[in-house]
Amino acid sequence: MTSVLYDVPGPRAKARNRILNIIVMLAVLGVVAWLIHRLAVNGQFDSRRWAQFQYTAIQNELLEGLLNTLRAAGLAAVLAVLFGAVFAAARISDHAILRVPATFVVELFRAIPLLILMFFFYYGSLQFKLGLSPFWAVVLGLTLYNGSVLAEIFRAGIAAVPKGQREAAYATGLRKNQVVRLILLPQAITAMLPAIVSQLVVLLKDTALGFIITYNELLYVAKQMGGRLEFGFPYIPTYFVVAVIYIGLCSLLSLLARYLEGRGRRRAKVTGGPAPIAAPLDTGDTTKL
Repeated sequence: MTSVLYDVPGPRAKARNRILNIIVMLAVLGVVAWLIHRLAVNGQFDSRRWAQFQYTAIQNELLEGLLNTLRAAGLAAVLAVLFGAVFAAARISDHAILRVPATFVVELFRAIPLLILMFFFYYGSLQFKLGLSPFWAVVLGLTLYNGSVLAEIFRAGIAAVPKGQREAAYATGLRKNQVVRLILLPQAITAMLPAIVSQLVVLLKDTALGFIITYNELLYVAKQMGGRLEFGFPYIPTYFVVAVIYIGLCSLLSLLARYLEGRGRRRAKVTGGPAPIAAPLDTGDTTKL
């Protein structure tokens, strides 16, 4: 018995796979147990290193860092989506005067590492006295990099719509902007949403790079908290707490992506339309530049 892509495993193969899965799980659990043991031996679970989290002032510091992280991520997400929409529209234009510069801008900012963009805005502002705060350096860097990736997601989502949809729309006399706005975009948006939300998860995590330019976000606060001698330099406990916060935020966004994807599939099943074609998520490979 075979599937489209591979042979369906038989009884022996299934038993072998179960054994291998158990071995891998035991190996992972062994590594985790060893790490926990080493942390315990080095006193990372001592109450002294965790005592700071019971103080209201410490909790307020974490809350302030979290709010600064969400503030930068929220504004950068809105600007990145707008940036991506504008440059994606320019990239699919029939006019070379729009398409060529848009392609250059998108490829340029996808090729530049995000941290360099933040350095450029922060230290460039200091050198030329432009008055940009670390907050705006983080936001602008996130906007340019993630906006360029989102532009590719938008373009790929529209291109993924079957060609016959365009031809049928043009046959009815619609102009290109009407075809994109009324025919292609409504079909592509369902396919693009999971990829868009996934990129926003990346954007949220990338705000942590702001600590390098002294932006008072969550990781910057954690670094300051971990360097306190009175609590025995609790770097690892503090980073554990911050990691849990990041995992919670990213998990919420991932659940949103799954919900949107499932809703799109249910809608396609009810309406009898074709299932949405997943838009390929560009990884920002810089070797093509």
